[in-house]
Amino acid sequence: MSSNYNSTPSKTSSKPKADISQFEFVALMALMTSLVALSIDAVLPALFQIGADLEITDPRQTHLIVSLFFVGMAFGQLYYGPLSDSKGRRYVIISGLIVFAIGSLVCIYAESLVVMLIGRIIQAIGVSGPRIATLAVIRDKYEGEAMARVMSFIMMVFILVPMLAPSFGQAILFWFSWQYIFSSFLIFGLVSGLWFFIRQPETLPKEKRLPFSWSQLWISSKFILTNKLVMFYTISSGIIFGAFLAYISSSQTLFQDIYDTGDLFPLYFAFLAFSLGFASFINGHLVMRLGMRTLCTWAMIGWLIFAGLLTAFCFVYDGIPPLWQLICILFCAFFCIGIMFGNINAMAMQPLGDMAGLGAAIIGSLGSIISVPTAVIVGSFIDDTVTPVAIGFLGFGALSFVLYWYADKD
Repeated sequence: MSSNYNSTPSKTSSKPKADISQFEFVALMALMTSLVALSIDAVLPALFQIGADLEITDPRQTHLIVSLFFVGMAFGQLYYGPLSDSKGRRYVIISGLIVFAIGSLVCIYAESLVVMLIGRIIQAIGVSGPRIATLAVIRDKYEGEAMARVMSFIMMVFILVPMLAPSFGQAILFWFSWQYIFSSFLIFGLVSGLWFFIRQPETLPKEKRLPFSWSQLWISSKFILTNKLVMFYTISSGIIFGAFLAYISSSQTLFQDIYDTGDLFPLYFAFLAFSLGFASFINGHLVMRLGMRTLCTWAMIGWLIFAGLLTAFCFVYDGIPPLWQLICILFCAFFCIGIMFGNINAMAMQPLGDMAGLGAAIIGSLGSIISVPTAVIVGSFIDDTVTPVAIGFLGFGALSFVLYWYADKD
């Protein structure tokens, strides 16, 4: 593993420390980042009802309500990244939550697919502020394996959202209409914003802020975009996340249409999401001993093994393996991806230092630009079998592994 990775927390003299405890810090950061997952997963059970109300004729068009969310994030992160380094983390989080609220209101009153997608893009641009700034706050306080450990614990708490969000959305649909799901986003945004504003001090001192200028943006962006470690880890992560995003955006079709699970869909989704949280918990305890690179390498190999197994079963069972086999294989594969995400993002962020805001923006934006087309490509082939998802997992996983392996090689 490269010697660039420092496993100790940042020194107080150079990295500002928050006054809150690490436990509260992890909980707060997890809540802020979970707004992304909540905005995606709570909507999944409502896609059929939204499609019916908005008169969407092709069910695959409803997948855009999920996929295009990441397009908005790609643009939002590019805007909020430099802003985070020049205005500070708190400014970006609060302003982003305001934009997120505006997007939620547009979705609530949408009467066509076009307006709904515009609202989703506005939502995504807004939620990019908290997502980028929280990553920068974590990078302000921690480095190396210590950062990966904190990220793992944040992921462990954060993963409760995708576990519970579909059930939350399903419960709202039982009593109310899908518009109330978007109303709940307003409440969660308000609560998290107030908590952050009251409890978390600014972690980027004024003397370390980078005044915005196009020349400085070009210099910093050039450094990031030409850094081999940052770029290869980012592209690798974006490709494999694209395959995973294809599963998320089509999960309602897979479970309710292909396997006819009905109202049990949120339970299956939650069980598989649990594997990601369990992986983050395990990673948080092992990363300080084994290192990010070692854990990530084994996780990628595991992903390829289970993706290959799922592909083989798809050919044996004409594209529809027994449900229990699908669940078992996906649980193991998602455990591997849970190990990957916290570590590979921490490795990509590690060389960036005080450019953490812009770095998180470019990493997140580039990852979204790569993952969305990947997901759309896979999703366009999904009709009445699991085979496109399996082949996407295997093919894009192999490409991701090649880029990842080359990143740390001289």
